[in-house]
Amino acid sequence: MFSKTADPTAAPTTSAPRPTMGSNTSTRSVLAADLKITGDIRSEGSVELLGEVDGTLQAQSLVIGGDGRMTGDISADQLDVKGRHEGRVSCQTLTLRATAQVKADINYTSLVIESGAQIEGRFSRSKT
Repeated sequence: MFSKTADPTAAPTTSAPRPTMGSNTSTRSVLAADLKITGDIRSEGSVELLGEVDGTLQAQSLVIGGDGRMTGDISADQLDVKGRHEGRVSCQTLTLRATAQVKADINYTSLVIESGAQIEGRFSRSKT
């Protein structure tokens, strides 16, 4: 019955939209070289690991930088390893660069290994 009209002289109040989990936004997180994380990490976007992680990491895309070190399980659509990893991997596309040092059991769909990469473990190809 009664309604309040907005003050025409007041500035409009709007807030910036915040991304929500599950939204299809293209985000990138960088874990800097001076970070050491113990625990689980989950990202809907891409992660670049330049420091150390001891735990599990789940992301759409993961790049382990040349000085990066990951100990634990990785689940990612795309994984690019330039540094060190020890644990298990489940991914669609795996690229092991010449500087990679990997000790892992790996489940993949597509694989690229550059000359010089050091690898120890088992590889199993998904039939997708």
